[in-house]
Amino acid sequence: MKGSKATVVTLAEKCKNIIASNWQAHLNTVKADAKGSKEGIHTSKVKYILKRGKPYLWVPENDMHNVNTIIDGRASLAVASPFPGPVAKLLKLMKKLPARIALSGDVVPLKEEKAHLVAECLEEVMLSERRQIDEASYTVSGVLSSSNLIRRENFKELLNGGEKFHIYRFNLSSCTFLDGHGRALEVDMEAMEASKADPLAFLSAKLIDGINQSESRRRALVLFCFIHMNADAREAYMLSVDRKGFDVLAKVPSPPSKDGISGYLWKEFRFPFKEEARDVETFCHQLVKMEEEAVRKVSGYSGLT
Repeated sequence: MKGSKATVVTLAEKCKNIIASNWQAHLNTVKADAKGSKEGIHTSKVKYILKRGKPYLWVPENDMHNVNTIIDGRASLAVASPFPGPVAKLLKLMKKLPARIALSGDVVPLKEEKAHLVAECLEEVMLSERRQIDEASYTVSGVLSSSNLIRRENFKELLNGGEKFHIYRFNLSSCTFLDGHGRALEVDMEAMEASKADPLAFLSAKLIDGINQSESRRRALVLFCFIHMNADAREAYMLSVDRKGFDVLAKVPSPPSKDGISGYLWKEFRFPFKEEARDVETFCHQLVKMEEEAVRKVSGYSGLT
């Protein structure tokens, strides 16, 4: 599989993709009482959207963050790669956390006029997802419809629910990337600000889940491991997607132990595209093309036996 020299996205791009692909995060602010003293950290889950590279947070009116940030605007935001469906269960069994990022910075409350503009932006985000799904080709629709995840459903309560929210802008000052093994890498903020979210990031969670919910698509991932990596995989799941390719988590034979006993382990494989996928349509087209090539190659092997 020959591709361009850069077959993986940069660390800063990975972080932007995680923020763009998720819609909820854990917000941490410094606890403060009426006297202004500070003790401990208050944490709760909030929903957000990414607008012009910055997260905008919806915090419920009764959440203590609203009091804490009046006294101290410093905050941190923890965002993980969203893994709906079978991959989430698998990672839990492996005691492995998904790739995630920790952002630090300040939260700035928006005045009514700006908050209204951000709310309008949220409506556009919801409409954009619906439009992309409704206008998708048969192939893309087939992949996306295999997933029950509908991102826009998670936003409805922010606009139409009975609960009231305060909207904040999160101004980043630092970013740390944590991989599945818990290793932390500091991200250059200039690179972070210059990078853009992948065009697939917006629908990546639904795309990954749709592929993993399809037995035929997962069988194709097993074939990819055999054809391109010479790996005899028993199972395989889509782990991440981006414009340059995708990562697969596959169950492959482990090296024999000292006693000569063999077992299985889960291993990650990277499959780069020959050409970058500019959108979900192109990604699915290239995936189908790879599936067809893999089937032809396996049929060729079978014909020689």
